[in-house]
Amino acid sequence: MTTIKRLNHAVLYVRDARTASEFYQKAFGFEVIQDMNGQAVFLRAAGSDNHHDLGLFSVGPHAPRPEQGRVGLYHLAWEVERIEDLAVMRERLANIGALGGQSDHGATKSLYGKDPDGNEFEVMWMVPRDQWGDYDRQAVVMPLRLEAEVARFGG
Repeated sequence: MTTIKRLNHAVLYVRDARTASEFYQKAFGFEVIQDMNGQAVFLRAAGSDNHHDLGLFSVGPHAPRPEQGRVGLYHLAWEVERIEDLAVMRERLANIGALGGQSDHGATKSLYGKDPDGNEFEVMWMVPRDQWGDYDRQAVVMPLRLEAEVARFGG
């Protein structure tokens, strides 16, 4: 049997790849690997071993935005290394008007937002596996108390 190791990268259709690229650079600190005359832009996350983590393909200014409840991608989840990084991301996303929500999922602590084209994303921190307890087999949604989680899990 073939085993999938992990998701390597994501590719999104966006209205304007350069505009979306600027957002992901500002929000996530991604660096541009290649800009193909604005038709496609490839970005890499700091510290990533991937060639690229996100590809953005321009489809034009009149392309419809994603619609909730339609078949298709719901969101991408980007993982941060430390719970303190999640707190930094909350402030950064709030400052650029991209923070849409936050949840405690037991095994993960998550922030949610949307890019300029309405593509939803999640930024999450994973609780150490040996501390999942009952959340190992549960998918819960609870209010996130990030300050308390930083005090509990912070370095």
